[in-house]
Amino acid sequence: MAAILEMGPSEIRKRIEALGEWFHNIDLGGVKTAPNHFLGDYPAIKWRSFADAIPHDLTGMSVLDIGCNGGFYSIEMKRRGAARVLGIDSDERYLAQAHFAARATGLNISFDLMSVYDVGALHERFDIVLFMGVLYHLRHPLLALDLIREHVTRDLLVFQSMQRGSRHGMQVEGDYPFGETAQFDDPRYPKLHLIEHRYAHDPTNWWIPNRACTEAMLRVSGFSIISHPEEEVYVCRCADMPMIERLSVRHAAVE
Repeated sequence: MAAILEMGPSEIRKRIEALGEWFHNIDLGGVKTAPNHFLGDYPAIKWRSFADAIPHDLTGMSVLDIGCNGGFYSIEMKRRGAARVLGIDSDERYLAQAHFAARATGLNISFDLMSVYDVGALHERFDIVLFMGVLYHLRHPLLALDLIREHVTRDLLVFQSMQRGSRHGMQVEGDYPFGETAQFDDPRYPKLHLIEHRYAHDPTNWWIPNRACTEAMLRVSGFSIISHPEEEVYVCRCADMPMIERLSVRHAAVE
């Protein structure tokens, strides 16, 4: 088979169409994979708003892209010089798109069919873990964050989630008396909204946090937020106390 890089625009366009509908709009030799995306030039427009919050030189670093979709962020990480980039997704169609996009851009990126719940099977920690646009599709979001912290994060977590509800936080006390309930009526209190049926016509949307909930979930999963470069994006580091110790303290207190 001829190298994909040698294909003309018409051939690339045919391959793009054969791979089905794309969610990531990626420029492949002047041909866009999703030119009519309902969010515009997505995720490039999102990327531009937080790209400077991630090191521009990733030479020698490893990156895990969880829920890599069509591979946009994996490609951007490799372009910054990352030594190893692994993208995982549970959707075979998205992985086929990602494989094609990486080959079309001439980049050596690995992709694997895997759920976030299975990251422990990688037996590898990464300098940067991308967890972009996945949490609200998960039935067990805190479990996913716990597994990421425990098994694959060495340093940075770049997290993004759709958010709804209040965009403001509030000072939450360390404890409340049983009869004190007013805080739960405050729209700024951490809230995780359950989508029982569909949201935006998508049956895979399960939970949507407000901002306070996003930040609280990251903290209780063992991450320290170091920057918030975009409304939905958080750059985090592993907290000093490992997640497993944090949970042990919590369990001991309950017992």
